[in-house]
Amino acid sequence: MMDYEVIFSNIPLYFEGLWVTIQLVLMALVLGFFLALPIALLATSKNILLRVPPKSYIYFFRGTPLLVQMFMIYHGMGQFEAIRESVIWIVFKEAYWCALIAFALNTAGYTAEILRGTIEQTPFGEIEAARACGMSKTTLYRRIILPGTFRRALPAYGNEVIFMLHGSAVAGVITIVDLFGAAKIVNSRYFVPFESFITAGFFYLCVTFIIVGLFKKLEFRWYAHLHPRTI
Repeated sequence: MMDYEVIFSNIPLYFEGLWVTIQLVLMALVLGFFLALPIALLATSKNILLRVPPKSYIYFFRGTPLLVQMFMIYHGMGQFEAIRESVIWIVFKEAYWCALIAFALNTAGYTAEILRGTIEQTPFGEIEAARACGMSKTTLYRRIILPGTFRRALPAYGNEVIFMLHGSAVAGVITIVDLFGAAKIVNSRYFVPFESFITAGFFYLCVTFIIVGLFKKLEFRWYAHLHPRTI
């Protein structure tokens, strides 16, 4: 039988962990998106020297587990004396910033691949029409390619946001009291693993439901031109 008293007495701890999770995920998504855009643009370049480095970045961060990447940053950076004696050690000695860096770099790899694919899916007719109108390459990207890219990438990017939310649970492994970390604390105090983790799962479900709803509204708005017109 479930011990509901344990859950309700620790709800403030779960809310604190939820707030940390939301902070990490939001900041990682923003940083990751702005990093992913130039990576995606370079990955679609016809110049192989420009194309290989971003594609290697994408391959590495999509091909290795997020937990491994976070451990490389959190535990690995401390073994280098040059980093320990530099100014950036202020960042790398804190678990919170290490998790944020790992999340941002990871989501940048996935987002860059999503954008790269949708950039390459731009209909050739749109590009030819823009060139026929005398658009420069910069204007072509700003008015034709990127708006269409973001619209086509929206469903896949919505999934990436949800994956990032779920993947953020690994932050609890490196002493951060996020939502998963809060569940670990409750379990260690009361030895109630089912109640502890199902409560965290409920919070993850609620946030996922909100994210899905937001992206559904965005899709409805951005795909409004495809909706059947009523007379």
